Amino acid sequence: SGAEVDAVEGHGTGTRLGDPIEAQALLATYGQGRETPLWLGSIKSNLGHTQAAAGVAGVIKMVMAMRHGVVPRTLHVDAPSSQVDWSSGAVEPAAEPVEWPGKRGPRRAGVSAFGLSGTNAHVILEQGEEPAPEPETAPLPVLLSAASETALRAQAARLRSAPVSAPALGFALATARAALAHRAAIVGGDLDAGLAALASGEPAAEILRGVAGRPRVAFVFAG
Repeated sequence: SGAEVDAVEGHGTGTRLGDPIEAQALLATYGQGRETPLWLGSIKSNLGHTQAAAGVAGVIKMVMAMRHGVVPRTLHVDAPSSQVDWSSGAVEPAAEPVEWPGKRGPRRAGVSAFGLSGTNAHVILEQGEEPAPEPETAPLPVLLSAASETALRAQAARLRSAPVSAPALGFALATARAALAHRAAIVGGDLDAGLAALASGEPAAEILRGVAGRPRVAFVFAG
């Protein structure tokens, strides 16, 4: 029922004609037979009118709101519009952040203006069950670089005792270290065995080695 929808992302352009029409429609449909008010907001108060993308912006906002369990504050609302009979139903503008109301079931939110102006198009979003995380099965590259072949092998030897997981090690090496000329990548397989082989200079199927050449400049005129 309409009372099971917790919040609505309105078309809400701040106009004296359109907003009261939309608010009265929401009061008539969602504002009846409720224990808690329907919270009403509009992302246009945050970033302006996005034209044909307004509906999709509202969908993104409400998906994130349900995920975080907070109805975001709508900005620039000094007082609810006097052009709307707010006493005709339980609908309130979200002038402050509101913890997502109700514990009765999945969170639900409506979004007006699904790219087609006001209440002419409306979609209801319902929170789904969080899927269990799938185990990581893809091979993760661990990238090493150093100023010389000797330094590269020494680095591999040091990393064998690093007290971190392979994904964390790979992320740190890829994002927090300089990319020097002598490089190696360990992809898949046993990371410790790959590091041991690299440290000793032995070939291994999971190790790729190379020396970076001098960078060249390309001038691109992309039209």
